Amino acid sequence: MRYLIFALALAATPLAAEEEDPSQFGDLNREELTLNRVIENIRRGEVSMTSCAAGYFMTKKGDHSDARLTFETCANAGNTAAMAWMGYLDDNGLGNGTGIDPQGAAEWNKRAAELGDPVGMFNHGIDLMRGWGVAEDSEAGRRFIDRAADEGVAIAERLRGADYDLNEITPDADNWKFSPLF
Repeated sequence: MRYLIFALALAATPLAAEEEDPSQFGDLNREELTLNRVIENIRRGEVSMTSCAAGYFMTKKGDHSDARLTFETCANAGNTAAMAWMGYLDDNGLGNGTGIDPQGAAEWNKRAAELGDPVGMFNHGIDLMRGWGVAEDSEAGRRFIDRAADEGVAIAERLRGADYDLNEITPDADNWKFSPLF
């Protein structure tokens, strides 16, 4: 009887085992806790607080194209801090292949401000006061600066305390950059 059960079990086993395709099991042994993993997740559309924050490290290490991809994905998902970073990248022409983009920066700052982000309010207020990427409107800019200061943004408080003198927050060596464009 034992031999019969063994023979039936053997007969039920395929003679030539099929080669398994490892891709059918998904990603095996994926990197964890690396910027490469963050970029992989971002490209998949997976946005998290930690992946959005990793854009900062990408920026600081000079990987502006990955930082831009990360921040833009996060900003488009509603992360206002990422919007402020997109403004920074555009203000400085980083990772966009086209150079300084005042209009792009101003648009990101405005989006963050409209969503109630205090840093976005400050940045948008500065843009309005300078006429950087938008038409100059000092009064509207001051209102945004005041809102940011009321939210506890220290540099906004400092600017308000200096009677909105932009030299208080911008070294005169940068004045060339913020000359009115129109």
